[in-house]
Amino acid sequence: MNHKKLTELGLEWIGSSLQYPFDPNLPVLFVGSKMFALLGRTGEHESVNLKVDPEEAWLLRQQYPGSVLPGYHMNKKHWNTVVLDGSVPDDEVLVMLEQSYQLAWSKMTKRERAELK
Repeated sequence: MNHKKLTELGLEWIGSSLQYPFDPNLPVLFVGSKMFALLGRTGEHESVNLKVDPEEAWLLRQQYPGSVLPGYHMNKKHWNTVVLDGSVPDDEVLVMLEQSYQLAWSKMTKRERAELK
């Protein structure tokens, strides 16, 4: 899995967009006004910060030690950093990406969701 593939998949969902709110070299996927994937680097590998259900965050970190970490520069309770070095299966990364999108979608107002549909 890599940034290009994550971006392509993330942009297929309703209301998603690619923005650069922090730095021109730091792409972020949004749904409406809510961020759901921040594409960065951890050491020499690409990584992605993804929104996560707080009850699942710890489990994922235990399942993939060293590859799923508390969200770098994010609220550690609600975000994980996933190192894209191949140790987390691609299908699992995609599930995490979709869950992040769904969590961000659920935090939008009804009005904002209606405007995106």
